[in-house]
Amino acid sequence: MPLILASGSAIRRTMLEDAGVEHIAIKPDVDEGAAKARLSTAEEIAGELARQKAIAVSVARPGEWVIGSDSVVSVGGRIFDKPRDRVNAVEHLRLFSDQSMILTSAVALARDGLCDWSHVDTARLQVRPLSEDFIESYLDAEWPDVGYCVGVFRMEGRGVQLFEQIDGSYFTILGMPLIPLLGALRERGVLPS
Repeated sequence: MPLILASGSAIRRTMLEDAGVEHIAIKPDVDEGAAKARLSTAEEIAGELARQKAIAVSVARPGEWVIGSDSVVSVGGRIFDKPRDRVNAVEHLRLFSDQSMILTSAVALARDGLCDWSHVDTARLQVRPLSEDFIESYLDAEWPDVGYCVGVFRMEGRGVQLFEQIDGSYFTILGMPLIPLLGALRERGVLPS
């Protein structure tokens, strides 16, 4: 049975590939700004966007299972978007320095325009104190790749150097709660049990 990932995210595609889940990726057309404007918590935003992405692609692909996913970073109760440019990335990293970052990731499954299942998970990442020299050298090495990442980091790259403690699922931190998703796919007969 065809499986579709409603995402343009390379890391989400890699997560599924590494887990042996065959799929195709289709970038969804969803107004993320509208959802963020009417919802207030990271859990609501991530969950709603994951569902919207899955539903949007499933409407155009009847009978096929579609995975939607989204991640939201919050620090001190403030929700952050992906940096607009490198200057904005520096500002974000300064604000994250010596703070507790909450990363909320959601995943949803839809078919025929209806969300059938969704799951939201959070991870807490303690950012170590970051010097100006570190921030500049980090972005020299990682920009523009981390410009597509809501927390201005890739855990599978140098981003791990931002943190002094991490509590939560590695897959949630990468951007998609993979273990619950695999269980949901097995329950629906998409993957063998």
